[in-house]
Amino acid sequence: MTKTRAETDSTKHRLAWALIMLGALLMALGAWRGEVAVVLQKAIRICLECIGIG
Repeated sequence: MTKTRAETDSTKHRLAWALIMLGALLMALGAWRGEVAVVLQKAIRICLECIGIG
């Protein structure tokens, strides 16, 4: 049995939304654990090294 285009598009949309929600959940979990500060510190350090200040 072959799926119609509408069924295939609907399945793709559901998968896309599920992945977006999973990504948002994981970002919220990282923020809750305090990983934002760690990432920001590393980004600042890399940026300062690239321009030769640090």
